[in-house]
Amino acid sequence: MMPDPETYDAWYRTTRGRWIGETEYRLLSRQLALRSDETILDAGCGTGYFSRHFVQDGHSVVGVDLDPAATAYARSSQTPPLPCVVADMAALPFADRSFDCVISVTALCFVEDEAKAVKEIVRVAHRRFGLGLLNRDSLLYRAKSRDAGSYAGARWHSRSSVAALLRNLPVSDVRMTTAILVPGGGPLAQVLESITPAGLPWGSFIAVTGSVRPRDESRDWGRSPALFERRKGPGSN
Repeated sequence: MMPDPETYDAWYRTTRGRWIGETEYRLLSRQLALRSDETILDAGCGTGYFSRHFVQDGHSVVGVDLDPAATAYARSSQTPPLPCVVADMAALPFADRSFDCVISVTALCFVEDEAKAVKEIVRVAHRRFGLGLLNRDSLLYRAKSRDAGSYAGARWHSRSSVAALLRNLPVSDVRMTTAILVPGGGPLAQVLESITPAGLPWGSFIAVTGSVRPRDESRDWGRSPALFERRKGPGSN
C-alpha cells in the first residue's frame, strides 16, 4: 500500500512528476490507440492519476485497487467521482471481457503474484490491454534498485520477463517501447527525450500493449505465438 495518497498524488503536480507522468501517459495512450467510446479498467489504479487522464480523453473508466485509502482518494479526485472498487488485481471481481481495455501502470511491480494478475487482466479485457512497468535495463534501475524509498520492494522487468508473463496467454500484436531515458526530468532530460531515436530499450518506463485474441482463436492457450512487434522509427508506416 502507498504511504499517503495525497502526498503521492501531489508528486505528479511537481515539475518533474508532471513531465514524467504526462510522458508515460502519452506513450501508453498512443500505443493503445483506443476509440474514445471504449471502456477501460485501471487495475491497480492507486490515486487515479492515469484514470483521470483517460477520462479527460473521453473514456469511461473504472478503477480497482487493494488500498482503500487510495481508492477513496481516486474516487474523490474528479467530478463526477471516479467509480472505484477495492479488490485484488489477482482476483478481479468482473466477468470475462467486461471492459474494452484493461490497463495497469506500475502496479504489477508491487503485486505478489504478478503472473496471476496479468492473467486476470487479459481475462477481463475484451479487446486491448496495456501495462506500465519499471525497466531493469535503465538508468533509473541503476540509481534506485536498492532504494529504501518509494521503489523499495519493486519488481523490475526486462524484455524476457515480459515475454514470460505473456507466454501461453491469448494475446497478439504485443508491442513494447520505453520512455524516460534520463529520469532526472530536468531541461536536459526533456531535450534528450525529444530527440531520442525510437526503439531504444533503456527508458525507465516500459509500455507494453497488445490485443486479446477473439474467443474462437483463444482455445489453445498453450500456443506461444510470435508476441512482439518490432517498434518502428519516426515516420515509419
